[in-house]
Amino acid sequence: MKIHVTDRAGVTHDLDAVEGWRVMEIIREHGLPIKAECGGACACATCHVYVDEAWLPKLADKRDEEEDMLDEAFEVEDNSRLSCQLIMDESLNGLQVTLAPGIEPE
Repeated sequence: MKIHVTDRAGVTHDLDAVEGWRVMEIIREHGLPIKAECGGACACATCHVYVDEAWLPKLADKRDEEEDMLDEAFEVEDNSRLSCQLIMDESLNGLQVTLAPGIEPE
């Protein structure tokens, strides 16, 4: 399985993805610049991504906790999601996301 991640410089990376892993974990494991400060507990917004519009219908709905955290994020759009709340499975093979501003490690 793969996910396609566009970084802040506009470069797209094709990453091997593991079923059951959070998209945030996959991005971090491949060394792309993502803070993910809370480690996937949905307690921050430092793993904010923009999901390609074509993939939005395939995702589970946002839970209230994710909505609350996105309220704290920079430059939130209609296609904003927290990558820690996206769990990789076969239906997301080929998922396309873009790293949002303000999530780079310092």
